[in-house]
Amino acid sequence: MKHFIEIRWHGRGGQGAVTSAELIAQAAIGKGKYAQAFPSFGPERRGAPVQSFNRISDDKPIRERSGISEPDIVVVLDPSLVIIGNVISGLKEGGTLIINTTKPLDYFVSEYGDRWKIATVDATAIAKELLGVNIVNTTMLGALIKATGLAGIEDFEEPLKHRFGKLAAKNMAAMKKALEETAVKELKVG
Repeated sequence: MKHFIEIRWHGRGGQGAVTSAELIAQAAIGKGKYAQAFPSFGPERRGAPVQSFNRISDDKPIRERSGISEPDIVVVLDPSLVIIGNVISGLKEGGTLIINTTKPLDYFVSEYGDRWKIATVDATAIAKELLGVNIVNTTMLGALIKATGLAGIEDFEEPLKHRFGKLAAKNMAAMKKALEETAVKELKVG
């Protein structure tokens, strides 16, 4: 039996999927948890599909080193990957699907039914507004926090400062706005 949560991030090169995984791992470690973050690249070029992964455990070291094929959580940074990327492959029944999209939450609820908790946010619009670029990594972390409660927004203060320096405040603002704007459809129990 696994004692950790597994996350699979889907994005395109340059969108920040790898950075997202690193930041959630740093936030978890800062809270005294155990965490891993690792990427999986195809052709290493800007715009190419990429995946990155996390494992997070509250209380036990993580000894598993294999790839993640059946995640508890899937986070999609690029909306086009929902159509072409088979992002739901292996997502555990009862897991969480978090999507950067302009489509309403109900669209995905009707598409996927009640198999997973589903969360949506227009992370692209938030990133363009607050960061001035279409890099949605920290914005999607805000959506992850809202959908899962895996960490608190305050857990990212130090990792953001370390990673982004003087841009940390803007990234925190993007994360907070995504936390507020993410729509979540909870699973029906029973």
